[in-house]
Amino acid sequence: MAGGRNNTAVIKFILSGFSDFPKFKFILFTVFLGMYILTMAWNLGLMTLIKMDSHLHTPTYFFLNKLAFLDICYVSSTAPKMLSDFFQEQKSISFMGCTIQYFFSSLGLTECCLLAAMAYDRYAAICRPLLYTAIMSPMLCLQMVVGVYATGIFGSLIQQCTSLQLDFCGPNVINHFFCDLPQLLILSCSDAFFLQVMKFVIAVIFGVASLLVIMISYSYIIATILKISSVEGRYKAFNTCTSHLTAVTFFFGSGLFVYMHPSYDNSLGYDKMASVFYTVVIPMLNPLIYCLRNKEIKDALKRCEKKRVFSHCH
Repeated sequence: MAGGRNNTAVIKFILSGFSDFPKFKFILFTVFLGMYILTMAWNLGLMTLIKMDSHLHTPTYFFLNKLAFLDICYVSSTAPKMLSDFFQEQKSISFMGCTIQYFFSSLGLTECCLLAAMAYDRYAAICRPLLYTAIMSPMLCLQMVVGVYATGIFGSLIQQCTSLQLDFCGPNVINHFFCDLPQLLILSCSDAFFLQVMKFVIAVIFGVASLLVIMISYSYIIATILKISSVEGRYKAFNTCTSHLTAVTFFFGSGLFVYMHPSYDNSLGYDKMASVFYTVVIPMLNPLIYCLRNKEIKDALKRCEKKRVFSHCH
């Protein structure tokens, strides 16, 4: 034994989860279960509404539909295991289960790219309104979404294949509620310097590059809005972007905090808090962020309600 490690190969991991707060176990379980149910209900409801209402068959809601689907996959990769672990004495997960969970949680890379694509959509709508339909054609929207998913999954696979080369010889306790790369790097008895560097590089490529696209898009958007003569016109134009800007701030702020700083034992508590935010809270908030002040969504809900009442009466 050297430094708490031995030469026995690890075949499973133990997730510490929220065992630091045993007195609040039932409260935390209730809160997280409620959040997971709301996340599923709101995102599925949003996807159904977009599919049913023909007025929402536009590029903006096409991307929003994909974001809702991605959030469902994202939260479902971690939340069910986290919830079941509240009532497990030993919160174990197999090496293969850990690998699969890490892969799906890495779909956050896809969300980075999707948020950048949505920023370009906002740019086209505000800066090129007369050409918006021609620019954001159905074929281009489809190609953008395919490219977003392909790029995100490719980035996830690079990290996944590299992490499979790591050796684990104990200890096997992950100070987290799911298998995530920063925690696996700390537990590995291999030289993880290359993977640490690669983690940082991928965070830069996906996070910073996506943010750059978003910032360039919004620099053009702000310049265009400032040229609008009426205050009401400027407010209306900027109001169409506030939801997306809020979602971008929440997601990138918490995600970049976790993946762009070096992983040390004393940073894991902050990592866990940030991870709760971007894996559980943000997928729940996204439908609210995009719908609460959205007149088109409210009008679509009214039309669906009228159809339901009319159908019930007949």
